[in-house]
Amino acid sequence: MKRVYHFIGKNAEGSAKMKNDLGGKGANLAEMASIGVPVPPGFTITTQTCLEYYKEGGMPKGLMDEVVKNLKLVEKDQKLALGDKEKPLLVSVRSGARVSMPGMMDTVLNLGLNDDTVEGLAKMSDNPRFAWDCYRRFIQMFGDVVMNVRPSKEEEDPFELILAKIKKDKGVSSDTELAVEDLKQLVSEYKKLVKEKTGRDFPVEPMQQLEEAIKAVFSSWHNERANKYRQLNGIPDEWGTAVNVQTMVYGNMGDDSATGVAFTRDPATGDKRFFGEYLANAQGEDVVAGIRTPQPINKAAKTEDSQVSLEEKFPEAYKELVAIYQRLEKHYKEMQDMEFTIQNERLYLLQTRTGKRTGFASVRIAFEMEKEGLIDKNEALRRVDPYGLEQLLAPIFDAKDTAKAKGEGRNLAKGLNASPGAATGQVVFFADDAGKYPKSILVRIETSPEDIGGMISAQGILTARGGMTSHAAVVARGMGKPCVAGCGALQISYKNRQMKAGGQTIKEGDFISIDGSTGQIYEGQIPVNPSEVVQVFIKKTKTVKEAPAAEMFDKLLKWADDVKKLGVRANADTPADSAVAIAFGAKGIGLTRTEHMFFGGDRILAVREMILANDVAGREKALAKLLPMQRE
Repeated sequence: MKRVYHFIGKNAEGSAKMKNDLGGKGANLAEMASIGVPVPPGFTITTQTCLEYYKEGGMPKGLMDEVVKNLKLVEKDQKLALGDKEKPLLVSVRSGARVSMPGMMDTVLNLGLNDDTVEGLAKMSDNPRFAWDCYRRFIQMFGDVVMNVRPSKEEEDPFELILAKIKKDKGVSSDTELAVEDLKQLVSEYKKLVKEKTGRDFPVEPMQQLEEAIKAVFSSWHNERANKYRQLNGIPDEWGTAVNVQTMVYGNMGDDSATGVAFTRDPATGDKRFFGEYLANAQGEDVVAGIRTPQPINKAAKTEDSQVSLEEKFPEAYKELVAIYQRLEKHYKEMQDMEFTIQNERLYLLQTRTGKRTGFASVRIAFEMEKEGLIDKNEALRRVDPYGLEQLLAPIFDAKDTAKAKGEGRNLAKGLNASPGAATGQVVFFADDAGKYPKSILVRIETSPEDIGGMISAQGILTARGGMTSHAAVVARGMGKPCVAGCGALQISYKNRQMKAGGQTIKEGDFISIDGSTGQIYEGQIPVNPSEVVQVFIKKTKTVKEAPAAEMFDKLLKWADDVKKLGVRANADTPADSAVAIAFGAKGIGLTRTEHMFFGGDRILAVREMILANDVAGREKALAKLLPMQRE
């Protein structure tokens, strides 16, 4: 059985049709490489190998021999070698299930560095600062993912604490301001931390690093957050994850390098516009983790004059990226979510996948792609997730209520409108506490994959850092949860379980309201109102033409009626339920439990009288009262 498939240029062994074996990421990397998209070469270990790993309780026999064989092909292509002191090859090791599970499993970047290869990387790049920046990143990521050096619930990341102390000592605010000697100090202190927490030295042999990283990625298939995400999204445990080992390209090589995430359409609204964010002199995890608030990808998305878009900073790379995104959307006939890196102004694609989107966006994208001739009506219907469609029924704030809140001085701050919808709830600062209140809002400096349980439980999510492509934004959109991200005005103290914003202090348990459609955050409770769809079809307070969401919802139901083979009849027990069912397209009532008609008002008294009657005459008397009620 073949366990490893390489993707090296147009001779890539896999294709997009092999998602079950190579996972979505590996299959799409092979597909992009084969059609000439600039993809750093690498190889993919199959999902079946992951299942073998669990069955055998460790690495399958002979796997590392196949890994070495494919690694040599990559080394030959790149004219570099893993562990070479003069021309070191560095690789990333990433997960990749057959469907996207953003952030739920583990990743290691810059693998292959040690005290010797870091010097080789410094000479090869003529950039010692860049080399030592990669080294400190590698130790932190490998230490966390592979060696379990990570914080408990109320602790801060021990690596980040060391970094924060050094920045404070040096009088700088950004990682990019640290000098080479500062980064060397970081590496030394990170190693000491690993030894202190694990009792063993940080591994320096690159092949050992690679094998341990592969094991860690396989193991992450069954970590707590991945298990919860699969349960939420109905993903079978027996699918397993692939492992992608790929040549590193560097967005942190200097001011002529960058990394970013882009969508071929707006994942929140479905608008046909190129949408994304980037960070200069950074690596990909910086964007997704939300540690730095990124810049917009093009001039049209700028909200402040001080922002510098990718289109302005890297015009040639931007033009190439536009051409690639248009090509990929036509090739896949689907909205794409892409990760890219620019190294010394040269563009590379690290991933493309079907983009997560809100229910509203899924409907809009399906309709517009049908109009554009990319897909037919049947495919458009298949593209709309029924659970995503439910998001069109999500509540919203009334403009009068938000205006009143602003007039009362309850407008705390504004962040990025990362995922639409309205939510009111009591503030919690830790994912484990999200179930403490009937309705909660999870407030974090930035979310991480470990927060998935709390994100599921919370009514909405609010973060101080991160952009529209951060972990919080992507996961919230997939869940249909309101999310406001990157609200820099928030001052959050986990220790004190409070935040400050708009001149007010909000403590755990206090109510706030967030509007994921506008990015506004309010103190206290604001009533939530029915969605546009409900206002049109049930409340009759708006017309279809006044409500774009309702118009698309209506068209979708009509399309479904044109191709359906089964009629839908509703389970309804009251006149009100029946009216809702018919308004949403049911062809009649298929099941009615008449006892439910007697639960309201004084009717329940007659039911109780019948149940408690001592004889037949008493029961008949009570039933005589119930018969007219059934006929109403």
